[in-house]
Amino acid sequence: MAMKIIDKMLIQTAVYWGAPVAGGRGSSTFATAIEISVRWEDTQELFIDKFGVEKTSKAIVYVGQDVVVGGFLYLGELTDLPISHSDPQIIDGAHEIRAFGKLPTLKGDQFLRTTWL
Repeated sequence: MAMKIIDKMLIQTAVYWGAPVAGGRGSSTFATAIEISVRWEDTQELFIDKFGVEKTSKAIVYVGQDVVVGGFLYLGELTDLPISHSDPQIIDGAHEIRAFGKLPTLKGDQFLRTTWL
């Protein structure tokens, strides 16, 4: 099967943590970090956040799977992270996903998934 064009552009690796889940006593925990294929562009772009407010991104990241707003992305591999990497909020270089969009290709056989950090 031929490699699809969107798959071809996802040549970098990032670490992804899903949005935190509330725990007891006001604490929250993140899902286990996983590596995903991405295309990371350090660029500023205006976007509308989940509250309808216009913001400016630090980066735009194209991803090969659905991700959630409130999750985090880090450009690199799991082995690049400190031993304790369960909380991305304290990892230098990890950024919160502030918006997510999903656009089907003209054939409808793939999606261009975009995040704004």
